[in-house]
Amino acid sequence: MTLLALGINHKTAPVSLRERVTFSPDTLDKALTSLLSQPEVLGGVVLSTCNRTELYLSVGQQADFQEALVRWLCDYHQLQPDEVRKSLYWHLDNDAVSHLMRVASGLDSLILGEPQILGQVKKAFAESLRGQSVSGDLERLFQKSFSVAKRVRTETEIGSHAVSVAFAACTLARQIFESLAGVTVLLVGAGETIELVARHLREHQVKQLIIANRTRERAQSLADEVGARVISLDDIDQELGQADIIISSTASSRPIITRGMVERALKQRRNKPMLMVDIAVPRDIEEQVGKLPDTYLYTVDDLQAIIDKNLAQRKAAAVQAEDIVLQESQDFMAWLRAQAAVETIRDYRAQADELRLELETRAITALKQGADPEAVIHELAHRLTHRLIHAPTKSLQHAARDGDTDRLQILRNSLGLD
Repeated sequence: MTLLALGINHKTAPVSLRERVTFSPDTLDKALTSLLSQPEVLGGVVLSTCNRTELYLSVGQQADFQEALVRWLCDYHQLQPDEVRKSLYWHLDNDAVSHLMRVASGLDSLILGEPQILGQVKKAFAESLRGQSVSGDLERLFQKSFSVAKRVRTETEIGSHAVSVAFAACTLARQIFESLAGVTVLLVGAGETIELVARHLREHQVKQLIIANRTRERAQSLADEVGARVISLDDIDQELGQADIIISSTASSRPIITRGMVERALKQRRNKPMLMVDIAVPRDIEEQVGKLPDTYLYTVDDLQAIIDKNLAQRKAAAVQAEDIVLQESQDFMAWLRAQAAVETIRDYRAQADELRLELETRAITALKQGADPEAVIHELAHRLTHRLIHAPTKSLQHAARDGDTDRLQILRNSLGLD
C-alpha cells in the first residue's frame, strides 16, 4: 500500500490550465466514484480550489498506477496528457504526508499562512467521508494533518501578521483603537477589497458600519450580510463627521473625499481623531488631508510596507512550522509502518493460540483417561516447545546455510537472543 498525492497548483500551472482541471461540488460524488473504480485505488480525497487541484490516494503496488491516474485525470476533464503532464507533481508516502500537512497549515499557499485552506481541506475530506471514499490510512492522515495545522497556528505566529491589503487595513485600525466595539466605520466602495474589510470588521463587532457606493443596489447585498447602512457617495460630506475610521477603495479617477470635507467633519467632531485608510489607486482621499491635525491618513503604499514587514515575520515563523511538519510527518510514517506488522502479529498470535488449544485439549483428555499428571505436563511442555521453535529453527538454518548474516542477525534479534 502506498500513499500518493497527485496535483497541480498555482506554482506549476497558470489559471487557464488550473480552471480546466477543477472538480465542481455538484459533480464531486461522480468523480470520487469514478476515481475509486480505477485499479489499485483503495481510497481517495479530491481537493479542488482556485489555486490547486489535488488527489490524495491510498493505492496498491501496481507499478504503473501513476500513468493510469494521469490518464484518468485527463479523460475525466477531456484533456490531452501532454497538456497537463509537465504541470503535475507527485508525492509518495512520507513526501505525500508532509505535503498534505504543509497544505493544511498554509505553508504551500499563494499567501503564506492564509487560514482559508484548512477549511477547504476539511470540506474535501468531509465530502469523501460522506461518500465512503476514505480508506483507514487516509482518514488517519487527514485527522493528523488537521491537528498539525492547529499546532502550527498555536505554536507559531505564521497567521498573526496581516499580509493582505484588507486585513492590513483592519489590523491598522485595531492598533490605533484599543477596541473596535465603540467605533463607527465608513467604507467607501463595494468591491472585493471592501467586502473583505467589511467581513473582518463584522467579526470585531464594530458599533456601526456605513457603506457608501455610487450604486446603492451593489452595496445593499454586502450591507445585508454585515449589518451595515448604505449611503450614496453624495451623502459622504454630511455623514463623514460620524466616522471614526474611513476605509476607501473605489475605481474613481478623482478624489472622493476632499480636504474641505474632512475639515468640516473634524469641526463637527470637535477635533476627535479620525483614521483614514486610502487603498485606492488613483487615490480616493486628497493628499492634503494627511496634513490636517487629528487626522491619520494611510495610503496603499503605507499598507504595503506593513504587509512586507509582516510577510517577513511570517517567513520566519514558517521555518518553525516546517520543523513541526517534519517531526509530525516522521511520527505518522512510523505509525503507518507499525500498522503493517499488525496483521502479521495477529496471525502469529492466532497460530500460537491454535497450537495451545490443540495441545491443551490433548492433555486434558489424557488426564481424564487416568494418565499420570506429571507425565502429561512433561509431554505438554515438550510438544509445545518443539512446535513453537520449529519454524524459527528452520529459518535460522536456512539463513546460516545461505550465508545471509543480516537475516540471521534479524532472526536472533526477533527471538530475543541478543
